[in-house]
Amino acid sequence: MSGQHTGRTEIPLTANGELQVQATARAIVGSGKIIDPARLAHLFISPRVRARRTFDILFDASAQKQLEAKTEFTEDIREWDYGAYEGLKPAEIRSTRKEKGLDKERSFNIWVDGCEDGESPAEVTARLDVLIAKIKEIQGPYMHGEKAVDIVIIAHGHISRAFTKRWIGYELSTRLPMMLEPGAVGVLSYEHHKVDEPALLLGVNLGSNSQQ
Repeated sequence: MSGQHTGRTEIPLTANGELQVQATARAIVGSGKIIDPARLAHLFISPRVRARRTFDILFDASAQKQLEAKTEFTEDIREWDYGAYEGLKPAEIRSTRKEKGLDKERSFNIWVDGCEDGESPAEVTARLDVLIAKIKEIQGPYMHGEKAVDIVIIAHGHISRAFTKRWIGYELSTRLPMMLEPGAVGVLSYEHHKVDEPALLLGVNLGSNSQQ
């Protein structure tokens, strides 16, 4: 990881990134595991090449064929459009904004300020809410396990954290410290088997297929 903001730029997974995803695939993808292709109702994947490569590593050719009709590459879950900050590191963004006379009262905060010539928090919120509505439409009728309707999202650092905030109904400006390891998997779910009560699933029982 270079620390650069890369939303539109097509960069491949690093060699280490591929190893991280491979380790994840071995541990939790497969029959009877947390991500079981037989239990998936849909996959939403960013169209960036690094997300596509992640998909290719996570699911072998047989699984991909099985999931072909359920797999959707969508701009709804692409990385945040960083606009004028594309390719810049955080310190470079702060310096650029300082030169323009911005951030005199507080430091730059992407969750509040968005990106010049890129996306605002409101624009990111709008597209993520569209995706969340689609997910709830798929899973809503089966809140008591009547049918396996797990969903996989393959995306990027900033947008995954933004998605998590919107999933639990938080504004993007709400402070919610989150760490997201490259190649790792997070799980979101619902409280009380109710589609209108989205929640973070803090722990996953490796011996059971929890709805995701």
